Amino acid sequence: MTPAARRVLIADDHPVVRAGLRALLEGAPDLDVIAEAGSGEEAIRLALELAPDVVLMDLRFAGTSGGIDGIEAIRRLTAEAPGMPVVMLTSYSGRTEVVRALESGARGYVLKAGPPADLFRAVRSAAEGGLGLAAEMVGELVGQVVAPPPELTQREKEVVRLMADGHSNRSIAESLYLSEATVKTHLVRIYRKLGVDNRAAAVSEAVRRGLLELT
Repeated sequence: MTPAARRVLIADDHPVVRAGLRALLEGAPDLDVIAEAGSGEEAIRLALELAPDVVLMDLRFAGTSGGIDGIEAIRRLTAEAPGMPVVMLTSYSGRTEVVRALESGARGYVLKAGPPADLFRAVRSAAEGGLGLAAEMVGELVGQVVAPPPELTQREKEVVRLMADGHSNRSIAESLYLSEATVKTHLVRIYRKLGVDNRAAAVSEAVRRGLLELT
């Protein structure tokens, strides 16, 4: 018995690009394009409505003034439909763009100018629960993105807890029997590990990661 074809939703704001992708994907016997979206918002709506096996999402929707980009669309889709595989399709190959896409929840990243084999591999891998990256990106990026984020030490968690309770640097120092200079050093390390640059963001990120529970 032949397995069912993978159902793909294409999201790109250029009709010609969508038409080319549809023709390319439907030329493969195991892939079936079930719908097209011209904006990030439309991609989210159709994905939630149709539940495709894979969403092929453009990074930037230049033609949708005021609309969301592909990164934000992935974030929203990941929040509303956890586990739905999304492959980012773009002209941009920079490390920052790739990392942003994967950290937002994308399960793959391929270049529009790349060989069709990369596209097929990424879509199939994402549909099967894997990570689909263009070959030239794998060695450079997979370890960086997939590796777990640095853990806070017990002392750093204590500092974050006191920050969440509204304590100043001086108050934190007094509570933990530290100097204010040491507290500031802890804050620098905490901000770096959590990828933030202020106290409120540090507390929020610590809560998001399950490192801190607010009561």
